[in-house]
Amino acid sequence: MSETSILLESGTNEIEIMEFTIYGELYGINVAKVKEIMMSDKVKPIPHSDPSVEGIFKPRDIMLTVVDLPYYLTNRKTDKQDKDLFIITNFNKTHIAFRVHTVVGIRRLSWEDIRKPDKTLNSGREEGIATGIAQCGEELITILDFEKIVAEIAPETGIKLNEVSTAPDGYRHTERIIFAEDSVLLSRMVEQALNKAGYHNIVKFNNGREAWDYLSSVRNDSDLYDKVGMVITDIEMPEMDGHHLTKLVKEDEKLKEIPLIIFSSLINEEMERKGKELGADEQLSKPEIGHLVSVMDGLFERRNKKE
Repeated sequence: MSETSILLESGTNEIEIMEFTIYGELYGINVAKVKEIMMSDKVKPIPHSDPSVEGIFKPRDIMLTVVDLPYYLTNRKTDKQDKDLFIITNFNKTHIAFRVHTVVGIRRLSWEDIRKPDKTLNSGREEGIATGIAQCGEELITILDFEKIVAEIAPETGIKLNEVSTAPDGYRHTERIIFAEDSVLLSRMVEQALNKAGYHNIVKFNNGREAWDYLSSVRNDSDLYDKVGMVITDIEMPEMDGHHLTKLVKEDEKLKEIPLIIFSSLINEEMERKGKELGADEQLSKPEIGHLVSVMDGLFERRNKKE
């Protein structure tokens, strides 16, 4: 299969899911993360790697790490089949191949129809590996959190606090940061990084819908800019995604001057174009947390000069 094309218009609060199966169970991945589908091939094992990492292979001009997704999800030895497929992904500026059994097709959904799984399904962990669960007719599709899967297998690929310079003792930014992120783990890590940089006035929301409800509640207040100094949003979130949130903010006469940063693993050339069309002030790829802090500093400095 050739590289996928993303057909969605910007800011519609919709997502295209590529459905695939593992041991007969139905799973999904955001099409925006998929670069290519390939027939599985011989993989060279790498000693001392994570048990879920099969090894590496080089189909053309790029070396790819292969993750044994059936093993990761079930913790049982995988019987490799010639008809297995590799889903080649591209997010966080990294290419990784995931072994799956079959690819079913592509389905278009509204984020409003996707719900975060109940915490009882997370095997005692703070959060599971599903971005959401979608009901499609009589079928339930588990949309996997591929960022979290990779972060568990290779923690060094995640957010690094050492990229952020520590603010001088007692120094605090007073601006209130509205932060929309559905991952509890990433939300906490970003908050820790921003606190280290001197940003302590952070209000966190689990998705774009919750953030928009808050923004709507304060948009007519005379002290609006004290209650909202900046908005930082992920893209992939149940109920309302970051692109739709950006569209609503930048089309609102009272809110459109508030700086808005899209901070997402999905940032690539296509997504940057969409974010720019919607009016995002900046767009950064996770896990570039040091870059995020410097961009925030620059946006506030620019606004203060205007005032």
